Amino acid sequence: MSIVFSKENPLFQGWGRPLRLESNIAGLELVSGEVPDGINGCWFRAGPDWQYPSGRDDDIFIDGEGMIHRFNFENGAVSYRSRWVRTARFEAQEKAGKALFGRYRNRYTNDASVANISMGTGNTNAIFHAGKLLALKEDDLPYEIDPETLETIGKYGHRGAVKSVCMSAHPKVDTVEDKLLTYAYQAKGDATKDIVYYEFDSDGTLGSEIWFEMPFPGMVHDFAITPSYAIFPIFPLIADLERIKSGGDYYAYYPDEQMHVAIAPRNGAAKDVKWFKGPAWTAGHMLNAFEEDGRVCLDLCLYDGSCFTFLKTDKGEPTTFCPPILSRLSFDMKQQDDTFDRRPIMPVPCEMPRTDDRYQGYPLQHGFMIVYRAQDGTSALGKVDMSTGEMKTWSPGPRSSIHEPQFVPRAPDAPEGDGWLLVIVNRLDDNHSDLAIVDATDIEAGPVALLRLPVRVRSTFHGTWVPADTLETGHHAMKRTA
Repeated sequence: MSIVFSKENPLFQGWGRPLRLESNIAGLELVSGEVPDGINGCWFRAGPDWQYPSGRDDDIFIDGEGMIHRFNFENGAVSYRSRWVRTARFEAQEKAGKALFGRYRNRYTNDASVANISMGTGNTNAIFHAGKLLALKEDDLPYEIDPETLETIGKYGHRGAVKSVCMSAHPKVDTVEDKLLTYAYQAKGDATKDIVYYEFDSDGTLGSEIWFEMPFPGMVHDFAITPSYAIFPIFPLIADLERIKSGGDYYAYYPDEQMHVAIAPRNGAAKDVKWFKGPAWTAGHMLNAFEEDGRVCLDLCLYDGSCFTFLKTDKGEPTTFCPPILSRLSFDMKQQDDTFDRRPIMPVPCEMPRTDDRYQGYPLQHGFMIVYRAQDGTSALGKVDMSTGEMKTWSPGPRSSIHEPQFVPRAPDAPEGDGWLLVIVNRLDDNHSDLAIVDATDIEAGPVALLRLPVRVRSTFHGTWVPADTLETGHHAMKRTA
């Protein structure tokens, strides 16, 4: 059978053309500068690629089989490896030699031969906790990956402690207390309203869980935590089982619905969840949350409409693009009504926000993100002062774009924001990628080291930095200075 990807779908053209390649590159070429002393460990990332063409023209960029990537830093040298996440879906298609799965998350459009096989791809995020590297996709349980070889070990259900059918792709790993804080939404299956919040101790033992229900089966792609609370923004991107069974989109945008925010005490129960409501805003990604004077503050890239233009409304109408603005939502935990306040932090649209992960849940000074994304694919690295909204940038040059940045502390006890940013750079015309290492305290100076990959890293969404000693011990041992 010949392999032909659609020439009509722009998803499969140019830089987005499926790569379908596992790589092993020992020693990246140093183009300029030097790799800083003290960066020893692995940077893991996950992203999608297409194993086989689907034959459809309605594929979307967040679908595709998972590819796990590793940049290994050791005494100034950097190597790169990538491997497929060999999920049940991947192995079924490999055996058949063709695509067997249909529209995004819609099992009713799959080939009859895979009716009982999960559509999970492991293509969204990589985390490391309790000695295990996990590849994540929010409609399935995680897949455990060997940190050295990147070979897939198998599906991981947290020693049987997890009763949900899936797990979020956006957990929070507390690298100071060495805990895993995570959740599942639509936790009992397609279009259910169930959310469950889990906390796992440093050895992977389940410490606590809270089950509660959403007002509708919405999308909860990301969440945020503080020392006392878990914050769940529930957006009017809603799954409707009747629409799904008829072969339609898994989600639609409901502009006449409201955004809901559930704030759950981490040591509480469903009855303790406090609810807030607002306009039909949406968001894909949170930057941080913190507590201040009886309020919970949530910083996120907020859209004044649908964050996914490939989704239609509940009436079948197209949605229009609206820019994501880094905003702060403030929730008064003592007030009796369900309203909240919003203020923009900076006016420049941004996405894929990251922080110094040691300070997740606490007030912080610095945020890092992708800015100046253009239709021609170009983008830049941004750093924002969370107090003033002042932004500084580094552009990788013409016809170049970046993936989500990764912060690496200069030392386990370095001040917040003192460290390095690891950034994959797409060289769109040269058909390869670079790895840039930028001083997070002076991003305008550009990379302190630039390394060339002889291949392109087609797409990655999210990932994690794991220091060498954490890989060896299986435990995180970072520190907060204040």
